[in-house]
Amino acid sequence: MLLSPRAWQHRVVSYPSSKPTNVFAANTTKALAEHLADLYAEGTPWLPCGLGTRLDWGAPVQSPSQAVSVSGLKRIIDHAIDELTVTVEAGLPLAELQKALAEKKQWLALDWPWGSQPNSDSNIAGSVGGLVARGLAGGLRHRHLGVRDQLIGIGLLRSDGVAAHAGGRVVKNVAGFDLMRLLCGSWGSLAMITELTLRTQPIRPAHARFNVEGKIANLEAWRAELMRSSFTLEFCDWLDLEPDHWQLQIGLASVSDQAVNDQLNSIQSLATQYQLQSKRQPWQGPFPEQTLPEASLETPHWLVRIGLPPAQIHNLLSSKELVALSDWHWRIAAGSGIGDGWQTYSADQTTISNNEQLSALRNHAHQLGGYLTLLRQPNNSGDRLPAWLDAPSRPLIEAVKQQFDPKRQVAIGRLPGVSG
Repeated sequence: MLLSPRAWQHRVVSYPSSKPTNVFAANTTKALAEHLADLYAEGTPWLPCGLGTRLDWGAPVQSPSQAVSVSGLKRIIDHAIDELTVTVEAGLPLAELQKALAEKKQWLALDWPWGSQPNSDSNIAGSVGGLVARGLAGGLRHRHLGVRDQLIGIGLLRSDGVAAHAGGRVVKNVAGFDLMRLLCGSWGSLAMITELTLRTQPIRPAHARFNVEGKIANLEAWRAELMRSSFTLEFCDWLDLEPDHWQLQIGLASVSDQAVNDQLNSIQSLATQYQLQSKRQPWQGPFPEQTLPEASLETPHWLVRIGLPPAQIHNLLSSKELVALSDWHWRIAAGSGIGDGWQTYSADQTTISNNEQLSALRNHAHQLGGYLTLLRQPNNSGDRLPAWLDAPSRPLIEAVKQQFDPKRQVAIGRLPGVSG
């Protein structure tokens, strides 16, 4: 049942100093549009948000801003089961969407945001709109590609409150300019996402997961051959959950246990040829389990997103810049070269990585042809490092921003590819 256009609520929420101090939430797109039109007329800065679970990730907002939330927009509008698509409002919690899809034996083949996993608090993983706005992918990208590749339709509100749509609700769609990929990974800097259509996939019934350990050089040689093979891996991730203990974790899924076991036996045999030890682990699937150390479940001191050419990851793992970091853990997709690193939290911890160490690691990643983005950094780390550096396409990025946000009101200072 549709609510009246003014069926909205306004509430005040406490945030850390880097976040806005008040949140406007509405239950209808029309009410949101009217509010944005008022903000546009007044020239008031504002910040799009979903459930507010990761508003402090990335570059800090530079001006006092009102957060405008889509948390009241959380319907599943349409689930075309046979077409393998689902259309949802952007404020729908990711966990609720995955639960609803699982009841139909389907899933959204995207990694959970860092710090969340299945069967946890339904709000911890944030909203579907937030997932798309950040555009971060993980190990599942190896087989299922990233967020923007699974996005086939989007609804948005411009900075002046005018609604727009791009794409559609079918997989084969070529209508209009591809605003979907422009909004994906924009970190809320261009417009407010209100509606999304995404691809779904059937849940394969058979799963297997195993860890492979050994010397980094042997692991890299085995990884390189594995990537050239015809094996259909769900994911293949570099893991460092214990100090100086690197391993590769593999996930397999198929329509039958026999198909999974046949691949598993062949892959394990290949690992033995490279003098590696492998151990099968229980896994119900379909999501990779984020086996995080207990200490890291609290707010981490540092949280970084790193991206490298896959063949260069092993060089980073053994570099003096990475070895110099203490109490850090890593999960990096071996196929795409994208992953997360974090420093665990402990009340009695005295060694916290400093800006110089992170700058050195960022420079080394750049030398290897990659990048490093700072998602979180401690308040006592001195002058804050820029979350991201200037991209070669900075002039184009700023020109696009000008078209979407001519008054420079939306997420001021949080524009990917433009250093703060």
